[in-house]
Formats: sequence, C-alpha cells, structure tokens
Amino acid sequence: MRKPFVAGNWKMNTNSQSSLSLAEGIVSELKQLGTDRLDIAICPPFVYLQQVAKAVSASNVALGAQDVYYQADGAFTGQISCQMLKNIGCMYVIIGHSEKRHVIGEKDDLINKKLTAAINSGLLPIFCVGELLEEREAGKTETVVTRQIENGLAGLELEKVSAITIAYEPVWAIGTGKTATSGQAEEVHQMIRALIEKMYGKELAEDIRIQYGGSVKPTNAAELMAEEDVDGLLVGGASLKKDDFVAIIKASWRAK
Repeated sequence: MRKPFVAGNWKMNTNSQSSLSLAEGIVSELKQLGTDRLDIAICPPFVYLQQVAKAVSASNVALGAQDVYYQADGAFTGQISCQMLKNIGCMYVIIGHSEKRHVIGEKDDLINKKLTAAINSGLLPIFCVGELLEEREAGKTETVVTRQIENGLAGLELEKVSAITIAYEPVWAIGTGKTATSGQAEEVHQMIRALIEKMYGKELAEDIRIQYGGSVKPTNAAELMAEEDVDGLLVGGASLKKDDFVAIIKASWRAK
C-alpha cells in the first residue's frame, strides 16, 4: 500500500511575514491529522526556508525546497547545495519542475545530475515530468514523459530510485485553471508505473509514489485521489491559501 503524499509548492510567492503565518496556520490546522496515512510537505522559496523550518519542526508537516544544484560547494554563484538544504532541515526537494524546464531552460542531463546528487545526500526528490499542450495534442504524451523519465533516471540504481516521488504535471494544466481529468491523470500514471516496471521491476513499480500536479483545488482533489495510481498531489497556487491547502490534504486523507 503506497502512502499518499501531498506537497505544496509556493513557487516565487510570499514574503517573510506571510510565509511564516502560512506555515504556522497549516501546522495548526493539521496537528490532529495522523501521519500514518498521509505524508505532507511544504516547499517555500529559499530565503524563507529557515524560518519555515522552525514553524514546522516537531509537526506532521515536512520541509521541502523548490530546487537544488548538484555540486557540493564551490564557485557557483546563486546556487544552493544539497547539504545546505539538509543543514536547515529539508527532507524533500522538487527537481525538474516544468517551470525550470520550459522557462529557465533546464535539460534532462542537468536534472539527472540534480536527482543523483539529492539522493546521494539523503534528500527525497520530487521528480517532475509532463508534456506541453502541443505535445499532448500531437499524441506525444507518452513519448515525452518516457524520455524525461529515462533520461532523468539514467545511471540510477533501483535502491536509489526508491527514494524518488514522481510528479506528473501536464504543463498545459499548471496555473491555467485547466486540469487533467481524473481519467487522463490515471492513464498517464499507469503508463509511468508500467515504464518503471520495465526499467526496475514490478516491486518498485508497485511501491513508487506518483503525484499529480496541475491546477489542483479542493473541488477536484478527492476525484483525482480516488484513482488507483494517483498517490498524491503536488499543489501550486492552492497551497498559498491555508484553507484550500488544508481542504486538499483532508480530501486526500479521506480518499485513500
């Protein structure tokens, strides 16, 4: 039985005061929710990680970062290392998000280096994959997602891949208000699980968690989570509203 996992990606939002208030509010609302059935994480901007770490300490909410660099240290201005994230209490890190791929221009080989470094350091990556609208309309969803996964996991052995959560995020549904139907999400999640089985075997395929991300809201969370192969949600805009994020988490908790 895969344990559901809901993570909030705050992206480039909040300020010093609102990030702390949001984190404290989420922790307070969820303190009675048992962690035996659901994992929860929030991923603030780098500059607020340290204060949010204090707000979530000793709670059932884990801390994640939105990105990481693969080098341990050195002359890499503006970059953040795995050990820096671990040092302030991060458990998770988002890698390969569509905005990093399609806005910043990250390629599969860089994402692979980041995944490798994160796993080797003891961080748990949330590895994002997903297709553009024109790729879906051209019937290339499976080709694109397969390429991203095969290249992203290149050289990683089974025991290392077991640390990863895969997040399927159709790019056309991120921040657009459009959402893949639960059936569309399930179809791609099934394809991803079949690919992992082909690459690493049935046991890992059955164990690996696959989140859905893309305009997740309280109104669609339960329907998405009711699908057999949707093991969690990576939440963007709705994670910036305490009540919405808490509602999504509670819907996910009930659905599984």
